[in-house]
Amino acid sequence: MKFRLLLILFIILLLAACATTPTGRSQLAFMPDSELDAMGLQAFTTMKNEKSISQNTRENQFVRCVANTITREIGGDWEVVVFEDSTLNAFALPGNKIGVHTGLVDLVDNQDQLAAVIGHEIGHVLAKHSNERMSQKLGAQMGMSIIAAVAAPTTPMGQTALGLLGVGTQYGLIMPFSRLHESEADTMGIELIAKAGFNPEESITLWQKMAQASQGEQPAEFLSTHPSHETRIEDLRALLPKANKMMQQARAAGKKPNCKK
Repeated sequence: MKFRLLLILFIILLLAACATTPTGRSQLAFMPDSELDAMGLQAFTTMKNEKSISQNTRENQFVRCVANTITREIGGDWEVVVFEDSTLNAFALPGNKIGVHTGLVDLVDNQDQLAAVIGHEIGHVLAKHSNERMSQKLGAQMGMSIIAAVAAPTTPMGQTALGLLGVGTQYGLIMPFSRLHESEADTMGIELIAKAGFNPEESITLWQKMAQASQGEQPAEFLSTHPSHETRIEDLRALLPKANKMMQQARAAGKKPNCKK
């Protein structure tokens, strides 16, 4: 009797957790958005307390200009922080948090290349990939207690939680997004930046630069934690015709980003 009741409750939970991503893909997400947002806030707060934050005015203005131009397309109040870190990395967390490492700022040539990375990361958040991974890896019951684990990032549970969120290696075990998630974030990201008026063509150059950087003495953390496949650039090229039309429409509407590095 008890087993049957649990089974019924589990089925109800499964049905309630079914959702659809912005690209139309069905996904299973157990975690309430409010809990994922709380986790993102906790993780971001921990990082701000333990990592050095850039005091470079020009650098901060550049990153915030790009990020704010993109988030204006989706709404919400987003917090953007530039961290003093030479690794090539950027991330976005549930709860509208964006972090960019100075190493990435140094790598990019212009606003469009930085927009390509930030747009991609925001795509993961909009598609609720962290929620999907939490649901798959931890299950509902364990997920309900995971916020406490984020507050203790050195514990095994804390490392797992932060890794599922996609936070850097110094704050947890990285668990790379799947190729499906990566492709979805690529699609959403390139369309998002195009709608904001950025040049989607530069996303190709950005990924080429990231791949080159990963072959040097300084490994590209972004590539090591986000699976890179040879087909990625080809996939982006296939998306360019549609994205270019979106950019043209955006610029015709007066959206012309002017973020100076």
